[in-house]
Amino acid sequence: MGLAEELEGVAASAAAHASDGELLTGVLPTEAIDGERVYLCSYERDGSHSWLALDAHAIPVARETTVREAASIAALCEVAEETAGGGDLAELRQTLVTLRLTEAPEGIEEAEEAALELEHVIGMPPRIASPAFLDAIGAAARRLELTLGEASASPFAAAMEGAVGVAAELADDVVAHYKVALV
Repeated sequence: MGLAEELEGVAASAAAHASDGELLTGVLPTEAIDGERVYLCSYERDGSHSWLALDAHAIPVARETTVREAASIAALCEVAEETAGGGDLAELRQTLVTLRLTEAPEGIEEAEEAALELEHVIGMPPRIASPAFLDAIGAAARRLELTLGEASASPFAAAMEGAVGVAAELADDVVAHYKVALV
């Protein structure tokens, strides 16, 4: 079974946990460092929101550390996808092609290959937010930065350092608005 089909089944289970008038608005598949699959589900009703994490068997997760890990890795992967390569890989690739055709600077082909590799690493949704996925984006983003002449400071690394606070805020929000008691 592919990830899309797996998410359909989890979404059906998650929808069954919705309160009256509450709508399931998202299901984010995550994997923690130990490889445990956790689906972070978001709900909305009348402008308010709540969260629930389901395990691989679609059973609500009650362990706070697991819920925090799932929320944090989801946030970090989202920021990585949005910032890698400057945020718009299609535009960057088009710019690199134009630059190759008009000026043909040394190393442009390597930069084009690195941008394409990063685009392939990020891929198309759905994806599983995991430390391995985050590491793969980081490695591909750094390779692209190096081919573009960013030898000292990494804009991607700086963005990810800033994302740590965002990830913590999301984890706090998930715990504060969690649908079941956490231990």
